Amino acid sequence: MRRIACSLIASIVVSSGVAYAADELVPPPKGSALLLEVEADGVQIYACEAKDQGFAWVFKAPEANLFDKQGRLVGTHFAGPTWKLADGSVVGEVAVRADAPSSGAIPWLLLKSKSHEGSGVPANAAFVRRADTRGGGAPTAGCDAAHKGEQARIRYYALYQFFGAAK
Repeated sequence: MRRIACSLIASIVVSSGVAYAADELVPPPKGSALLLEVEADGVQIYACEAKDQGFAWVFKAPEANLFDKQGRLVGTHFAGPTWKLADGSVVGEVAVRADAPSSGAIPWLLLKSKSHEGSGVPANAAFVRRADTRGGGAPTAGCDAAHKGEQARIRYYALYQFFGAAK
């Protein structure tokens, strides 16, 4: 019983720290309300392409499943960037970007909604924040003329938060 209580307290402290750090690195607009929070588990897809007299891994798209706090699959995340849930979808564009505190993790972002479909949370989301990222960074090697056109699928985790318009 004590072990369960300690685990619960630790997860609350960690969750509180993430929200605090995200509010510092990529704060939502003042007055915006948190509508939904989901966890993403998937990959960031990169392609080896000719670039600047050489070759580099270039980001192409995310591909992830979205889970609610109970661990239920509630949607997907893919190119656009787009988040699709049962009651609608939202496409965003980057408004604020900050380096992730964790090495090798993709950046934390605040994205402004540029289009919506449906009638649920996605249709009411004015902003989407990506925080608490783990993994997903572009490979650091293996991209050269012999590998041109190859793809790398790098596993990542992120917390996505959907915010309503500022009041």
